[in-house]
Amino acid sequence: MISQEMNDSLTRVGPGSDAGEVLRRYWQPAALLDELEQARPVVPVKLLGEDLVLFRDSEGELGLIGRHCPHRGADMCFGRLEDNGLRCPFHGWHFDRSGQCVEQPGEPEDSRMHEKIKSVSYPMVEKNGIIWAYMGPGEPPAFPNFDCFRAPGTHVFAFKGLWKCNWLQALEVGIDPAHASFLHRFLQDEDPADSYGKQFRDSAADTNIPMTKLLRDYPRPDIQVEETEYGMKLTALRHLDGGQTHVRVTNQIFPEAICIPMSREMTITQWHVPIDDENCYWFSMFTSFNGPVDKDLMREQRLEEHSLPDYAPLKNASNNYGYDAAEQASETYTGMGLDINVHDQWAVESMGAIQDRTQEHLGKTDIAIIRNRRMLRAAIAAVKEGREQDLPMHNGLDLATISGPVSNDAIAKDGDWSKATQMSDAERRAACPWDAAV
Repeated sequence: MISQEMNDSLTRVGPGSDAGEVLRRYWQPAALLDELEQARPVVPVKLLGEDLVLFRDSEGELGLIGRHCPHRGADMCFGRLEDNGLRCPFHGWHFDRSGQCVEQPGEPEDSRMHEKIKSVSYPMVEKNGIIWAYMGPGEPPAFPNFDCFRAPGTHVFAFKGLWKCNWLQALEVGIDPAHASFLHRFLQDEDPADSYGKQFRDSAADTNIPMTKLLRDYPRPDIQVEETEYGMKLTALRHLDGGQTHVRVTNQIFPEAICIPMSREMTITQWHVPIDDENCYWFSMFTSFNGPVDKDLMREQRLEEHSLPDYAPLKNASNNYGYDAAEQASETYTGMGLDINVHDQWAVESMGAIQDRTQEHLGKTDIAIIRNRRMLRAAIAAVKEGREQDLPMHNGLDLATISGPVSNDAIAKDGDWSKATQMSDAERRAACPWDAAV
């Protein structure tokens, strides 16, 4: 259990809030590139409790400025893209991508009032299908040399989905290796050959054992956590019959992302991005170490479960997440279908908009959750005390040297699980058509 004061400190994200000020020191996914390339030229973005609009000017540069016109508050999401900026339809006030008002056509011709008018604005960059914003003070930090950023665009697919809950509980489900044996338990195993684009459907490492069976048969992992330059490395060991050990390595990327194996071919790097205190988006980058990603198939798979333009899941609290008692009795542990995103969504949304951690009871398998909260508390203290150099990935490191992170499944046949992980990862990277060296 923690106090209500500490829970508020760890979860609230608006300007000036404890966790919000930490998150603002890191690049945040703001939108998918797909959103900007659809019919609407100006995209509404709500990020860390702030209402913004995203657009691309006639020079091809990205702009992210306040959603409400500084004149009388009209919605700039309906603005006109013209004259290398965004013009408010109410009175024609014109803003460039920096948020500077450059023209007030209804004011006296010699007026210089516009020079004093500026909307909030944030730096933007596009990387492999996601548009990122930096909302903090000073110069934006560099991007680490993670696989999802360094892989060519042909080998990365990006998508997002809406969850109606606080960002921290969304993140915490991803650093909880024990839950997969229950929440994602399948009572019948699918053919791993039909696993493309789906999580936990491949065979376990280099065996013929479906991952669904392994997770079902070995529900008590030995979980080890190691702090790293980027956050935490989690190793879940499931000791199999015959002296073998299944090793699953996942990662927490501070402050709000995870990197996990999706299959032997792909990893998922996923950010849990606050819209406001009570809603968040997950932004995922699926990175292939083999051939190019079949983006059309993966988009089609996910659009079967989500509605546009808000990327809201079709299964949600209003329809009981598709719960079916007969399915729960014979097919899945939850009775909520085969998409594990729905399982995770139910788990984190059912806690309430902001989980009441004053009533929780953490166990031994929650070791990564406990460690992550300590890291977040330390980061909050560092920001308050002006010690930003103590934040993860802000401490003078050359971020180009932070690669990976290693995320995979392996089988240790002789008990040396660390060696098994390294060999499995090295084999995959050696065969990769792009430079995946670590």
